[in-house]
Amino acid sequence: MPQFPKNELAQLVIASCVANTVDQVVISPGSRNAPLTIGFANHPDIKAYSIVDERSAAFFALGIAQQTQKPVAVVCTSGSALLNYYPAISEAFYSHIPLIVISADRPKNMIDIGDGQTIRQENVFGNHILSSVNLGIDSKENQNKLKEAFKKSIQQRGPIHINVPFDEPLYEVVDAMMKIEPSEIENIDIPLDVDELQKFANIWNASSKKMVLLGTSFPDELLQVQLNKIIKDDSVIVLTESTSNVHHVNFINGIDKIIFTLDDEALAELKPEILLTFGGMIVSKKVKQFLRKYQPKHHWHVDLHRAFDTFFCLSNHFKVSPQLFFSQFFFLTEDRESDYQSKWLNIKKARTNAHQKFLDACDYSDLTVFESVLNSVPDHSQLQLSNSSIIRYSQLFDLNPTLKVFCNRGTSGIDGSTSTAIGAASISGNKTVFITGDISFFYDSNALWNQHIKSDFRIIIINNNGGGIFKFIPGPKETNALSYFETPHGLTAKHLAKMYGLEYINASNIEEVEITLKNFYQDSEKPKILEIFTSSSQNDLILKSYFKTLK
Repeated sequence: MPQFPKNELAQLVIASCVANTVDQVVISPGSRNAPLTIGFANHPDIKAYSIVDERSAAFFALGIAQQTQKPVAVVCTSGSALLNYYPAISEAFYSHIPLIVISADRPKNMIDIGDGQTIRQENVFGNHILSSVNLGIDSKENQNKLKEAFKKSIQQRGPIHINVPFDEPLYEVVDAMMKIEPSEIENIDIPLDVDELQKFANIWNASSKKMVLLGTSFPDELLQVQLNKIIKDDSVIVLTESTSNVHHVNFINGIDKIIFTLDDEALAELKPEILLTFGGMIVSKKVKQFLRKYQPKHHWHVDLHRAFDTFFCLSNHFKVSPQLFFSQFFFLTEDRESDYQSKWLNIKKARTNAHQKFLDACDYSDLTVFESVLNSVPDHSQLQLSNSSIIRYSQLFDLNPTLKVFCNRGTSGIDGSTSTAIGAASISGNKTVFITGDISFFYDSNALWNQHIKSDFRIIIINNNGGGIFKFIPGPKETNALSYFETPHGLTAKHLAKMYGLEYINASNIEEVEITLKNFYQDSEKPKILEIFTSSSQNDLILKSYFKTLK
């Protein structure tokens, strides 16, 4: 027979999670959180995971929420354990991911008296949290606090923190579990006023240079259909990124490749009159530099929650989903004759030809490895990318349109990329391929300390011996402290793979890479790691030569 905590606060928190569609809970072992652990582990509507490292556990949960688009809870004991959640919380905050952080705590009278495993946990994530709930002794007040916090997380799509003080005893159990009626969360995606929208449509219809820029976006069929329609207008160009998850032959999907070598005259000619943006964070530094220097007259951002003034010229924020915006806006717009789109596409054609010509003659390097690896990923896979060089290299290639592509771009950190990918893979019905750099992989190596890694999970590590991006970007190489930026290490993943029970393969030239990739994705009893070694001394030289050749 299932056992549930006798503690009333624990029962209330668990019942509130269930009432607010939480059905996945990631628990890190501890004693103070025992009432929560007992309840979540025994609840028939909850799938519980046990992951020891709290930092990894939070990113694992974030990966699940990334895929399900539903709130996922993480549970930890008191003290410094809670602080390890912060990197994932900040990522969830900026990526609009509903992460429910639940921490056990000592009673208030035990804080700051010298008792063990106690810190000031209340409101500890204040700068990057939608709601901080500190439960007390009033049951009705606690229930109202939890209801409002869950409402914020679901409506505004972000993290909340529930701090639960427990006094001993911690392990008492009962047979019954409290129930709370499912919460009714009202829809906040409300249609715009048509008369007000018409004013913007008039500006749109009168403009001959319109740019649509899409950042990180969850795959969505309706959004793809809507963008297929907008690109039919010759006065519109659509710029996308690897994580935009939309595709069209007339979209610009390699922004840096297009913009990098353009001179001021060409950039001034391509300056849009209207910039329409939506989606998450933008990876391309070049498009940020371009639009900050050649600012459009109008910058409109479409997002249900917030609008960042990324290009220092934001003029309007439409507080609706992009799908609802376009469903209204299209009825008010007219196509306009223009050569704006064709100018972009002519540059794209020339750059694409130069790109392939360079790669056909290119020496073995990160660049040629990326070409082989990206071409090898099976159709309909989920592709998870780590940050730094990995996401930037991916921007140079046309990705397979059947892939769903994800990366932690909220804060762009390397700290939880592997854990996020494993969490996403655990809930996805598709094969997951994770491409990472060596520094990112070793930094998050506790991600492999996880019994929930699926056998079809594939990790590809491009090991250039330490932070090769710092040889390419201006500045670090000209200093006498390059080794502190670049962190050379001489490590391999071979022994980590053996310790955690993953199959390990390596490759050191393009022939080995291509031969290995042929069988890498086949079914296996264990997840696999392919570690590809490249030359740290050559990668930056080849990449600089690549961009120079694009002119």
